[in-house]
Amino acid sequence: MGEAEIGAVSGAVEATGHARGDDTGVLMPAHEAALRLGGAAFLTRAFHAFGSISPANSVTRITRLEPCPGGSTGHKLFLSVAYALEEPGLQRDLFVKFSRDFTDSRRDHARHEMESEARFASVSRAPGFPIHVPRAYFGDFDHASGSGLLITARVAFGRDGIEPQREKCRDHEIDDPLPYYRALIAALARLAAAHKAGRLTADMEQRFPFDPAGAGVERVTGDASALRRTVEGCRQFAADLPQLLPPELRAPEFYDRVLRDVLRIGENRDRLAAYLLGNRDLIALCHWNAHIDNAWFWRDDRQVLHCGLLDWGGVAQITFGSALWGCLSAAHAGMLENDLDALLMLFLQEYRAQGGAGIDAEELKRHFFVHVGVMGAARVLALHKVLRRRLPGGAPILGPHDPLVAEEEGLRTVLHIYTVLLTLWSKADLGAALDHVLGAEGGPVSPGRIPSASV
Repeated sequence: MGEAEIGAVSGAVEATGHARGDDTGVLMPAHEAALRLGGAAFLTRAFHAFGSISPANSVTRITRLEPCPGGSTGHKLFLSVAYALEEPGLQRDLFVKFSRDFTDSRRDHARHEMESEARFASVSRAPGFPIHVPRAYFGDFDHASGSGLLITARVAFGRDGIEPQREKCRDHEIDDPLPYYRALIAALARLAAAHKAGRLTADMEQRFPFDPAGAGVERVTGDASALRRTVEGCRQFAADLPQLLPPELRAPEFYDRVLRDVLRIGENRDRLAAYLLGNRDLIALCHWNAHIDNAWFWRDDRQVLHCGLLDWGGVAQITFGSALWGCLSAAHAGMLENDLDALLMLFLQEYRAQGGAGIDAEELKRHFFVHVGVMGAARVLALHKVLRRRLPGGAPILGPHDPLVAEEEGLRTVLHIYTVLLTLWSKADLGAALDHVLGAEGGPVSPGRIPSASV
């Protein structure tokens, strides 16, 4: 379908307010006004089609329908309903997510992220699903227009034993963040193992075919001069704003090592991409963005912390490096200094316990650090330019937890992920991983080949 045809289909959906789901065939609303118009009758049809309520039951009325703020894609609503009949486990307080946002072109641009999320909603309803996710009541997507609708149970943050929602990149406010990441890492491992062991659905490869372009491996672009300018920008950022980084990430000699590694990654970009994508034992269906704010947490009778995972937009078969980075990139940097090896071992142990096979601890660690290096060279190291644009002028900033930074989510998040990337780069493991994968042929660039450069 060409651009003109796509535009025509999308325009027709905007005009009518409806699109027909590819899986269920249900004519579904594409925005809030259409959902209000369809009301309880539409919800009954949708829930019947998805098997969420029995054929004898129905939604009798909508008792609440209000905007839900936040998020980077689609329009969202809080929905509460009444049913004709009581059924075990049936929830009245629900969450609605549209793939579209016709009032915000930036959010609407990401509408196709819901296509796999809607398929995942159906898979997640299978008995014995290995991790906790919000119960899906309806999910479908119209590929031609990029219009989709997802209705799930609503997580009761701060009530009924569930902790208040945790904000991303604020782990320093948690007395001990490690149990939260143990719960997240264990959940990722259980899902990956269930997929690899064939315990999800028989048609998983048809529902979620492996696509190298969507497996979470960034492509390093730019020549050596561009990569050198990026690292020199990092060095200058540390010199100009040292209070925003820990001492070990301010030293000029640290950036000498980063530069050597980045030039090496650039010279071997195709080999490293082939390495990350070449071992199917290290690729599985998983959450690519399991930051702490995309989860909910509760404790059992023994006070052991458990989690469920939210926001499955873009779910796909991804590399384990991508899944682990997607979780740990917003974690407490000090925790990663001390506990990264233990978290990687936990992933491996849980993965094996749930039927996953084919990898060992050293292989997983190498894969993770190569992913970090490639991701850094391709994208994250360049965040120093974003930080310079976003940092407020005027009053001096005292540090990363200064309210001028901490209370601005976009700035706080970018600075934190940038710092985590550099923290991981400071560990010898990254260079050792490159050594192992590239060997003598891809050996390090000699220091004499690194000329000085200005930003």
